[in-house]
Amino acid sequence: MTRTARALMAGTALMALPLMTLAAPAVASAQSQPAGASPIQVHAMAQQPALNLSAYGEVKVAPDQATINFGVVTEAPTAQEAMAQNAQQMTRVVAALRRAGVNERDIQTSGLNLSAQYDYQQNMPPKLRGYQASNRVTVTINDLAKVGTTADAVVAAGVNQIDGIGFGLKDPKAAEDQARMLAVRALQDKARLYAQALGVQLGQVRSLTEGGGYAPEPPRPVAMYARVAMDSAASTPVSAGELTVRIDISGTYDIGR
Repeated sequence: MTRTARALMAGTALMALPLMTLAAPAVASAQSQPAGASPIQVHAMAQQPALNLSAYGEVKVAPDQATINFGVVTEAPTAQEAMAQNAQQMTRVVAALRRAGVNERDIQTSGLNLSAQYDYQQNMPPKLRGYQASNRVTVTINDLAKVGTTADAVVAAGVNQIDGIGFGLKDPKAAEDQARMLAVRALQDKARLYAQALGVQLGQVRSLTEGGGYAPEPPRPVAMYARVAMDSAASTPVSAGELTVRIDISGTYDIGR
């Protein structure tokens, strides 16, 4: 073989190397799938149809606890005098609460404030009139028959501001459980009705969530007047009314043909 022929053959071999390298992945790919096999197909599974419904259960219950927010407000030329006078009146108020049968743990200070008081005139700078001290207390009363007499007692002892009264439950669990039962029954009835109207079979509950529940009633403003002397046997009338305990639920039901 001549030198020229050997050179041409070597050049041909060198040119073939890249072609073999590029073809290698295709061979490997062909080996990973059996000959004659069908292409792999992926099918998305349809989600099972379902009913998403909500319902609630509600019960009315008489409260067995009351909360009164009241305060003592005093004014004096100096801050020290205003605070001292306020402390004296609040001491008498706390003593009156204890005589009325309110436990120490049911008396809680909810606000203590001291602020300067000014008189304003047109085209004149503000003039300091004095200082105002305010001490507010939240009292829980566990005997509703004593709400009116307790309010009268603290007013006679020095309370000159009543912010409001609210009613609640000592233990709301029984009322909440009753509302839960009513909510589940209402949800089941609604699910059966929808399934019947749609002409489908009602399946099992897929999920169930709860919301709502008992929340203490916020204090409501009350009409209050200070009695100079409690010479009447009648106490301030207080009506407790009823509380509403509500449970909201949402459920998902499987349905089928």
